[in-house]
Amino acid sequence: MLYLRDDFQKAWVGKDPFQEVEKLEGRVFRAVKSRRTFRFEMNGRGFFAKIHHGVGWMEILKNLTQFKSTITGAGNEYAALIKLKELGIDTMTPCAFGSRGINPAKQDSFIITDELTNTISLEDFCRDWKKNPSAPILKHALIKKLAQVSSKMHASGLNHRDFYICHFLLDIVNDPANINPDKLKVYLIDLHRAQLRSKTPRRWIVKDIAGIWFSAMDTGLTKRDVLRFISIYGENMSIDHDFWKDVNNTAKRLYIKEFDTVPNCAF
Repeated sequence: MLYLRDDFQKAWVGKDPFQEVEKLEGRVFRAVKSRRTFRFEMNGRGFFAKIHHGVGWMEILKNLTQFKSTITGAGNEYAALIKLKELGIDTMTPCAFGSRGINPAKQDSFIITDELTNTISLEDFCRDWKKNPSAPILKHALIKKLAQVSSKMHASGLNHRDFYICHFLLDIVNDPANINPDKLKVYLIDLHRAQLRSKTPRRWIVKDIAGIWFSAMDTGLTKRDVLRFISIYGENMSIDHDFWKDVNNTAKRLYIKEFDTVPNCAF
């Protein structure tokens, strides 16, 4: 499977895209045995590339014995980005994607996305809220935005699996001190582990929402803020009686595992 946007079609005309992507060089953000993520420039523009190589049958079998799914290539992320675009959720824009090989243990693939500029992660943006609270109107707008994105994504059959506030990038339009709450643009990123089905299983929804709650526990949110998220998220989702209890317990376990202490939060 191969997709190349016009600019990459022109740059790689008559060439093998799989060979060309291997020639790209730039600042490496992550490099493991089977995957490399880096930023590069072409024709004065910035891009991010993820190159995947076969993980091998040993890794696949190990994950199977642990009842874990194995990410064998860039296909997950590409499909998730296309789905988010269809849902009207702001995310990265894919401009090149390729996958070759039937054998999942030896599959080669890549995905290239446009660089997102003038953004800040919500983890960094909200870091000092406990000491220097945000203006309520902006905080409420962000809570509403994240709740709407979460419910729309889960209702569509998509779950993220790394659903933390660090994976939301806020468009700051060059001025983080002057953000219009009525025109918020927040990009959801890092979807290489995302899963797409006709219906998202409950346990994966719980894990996603627990992830975002765990990562926001130290931002000084009040009980009213949490109830605001719960109310908006629940508008389009069928939630059973114990759902939020399971979310809170899962988030607390994540917090204790990460910080070796019980969180002091208003859930």
